[in-house]
Amino acid sequence: MIKKSTTKPKTSPAPATKAGKPPAKNKTAAATPAAARAVVKPVATKTVKTTIVAKIDVGFGNALYLRGSGPGLSWDKGVLMTCVAGDEWRVELGESARSFVAKFLVNDLTWSSGPDYTFASGERSTVTPEF
Repeated sequence: MIKKSTTKPKTSPAPATKAGKPPAKNKTAAATPAAARAVVKPVATKTVKTTIVAKIDVGFGNALYLRGSGPGLSWDKGVLMTCVAGDEWRVELGESARSFVAKFLVNDLTWSSGPDYTFASGERSTVTPEF
């Protein structure tokens, strides 16, 4: 005959904890809440403008135009410049990947004398054209 054992099998005791709290778990990036993760914000782009200022008095009733190979410019038809003072005309052009050339005209008819002007993109340039 076989005798059955009446004693309980021995088990290992539970792990010790501080103040009755369960042991801490390892946190991983997947378990970290989305709000706690670093957020990469997109950088706002700045519009690059080229400002050209011409210091010249073209006479009452006349206007100054700009023609060239730059952004928004053509050699066939001029862009009207804005008169900001009696002897100052200004135009803002869009972004260009490189420097460009241009020339001034009175009333989009009479070309300024001398060589073409070279302008750097994104810069403010002040020139005194001659006619």
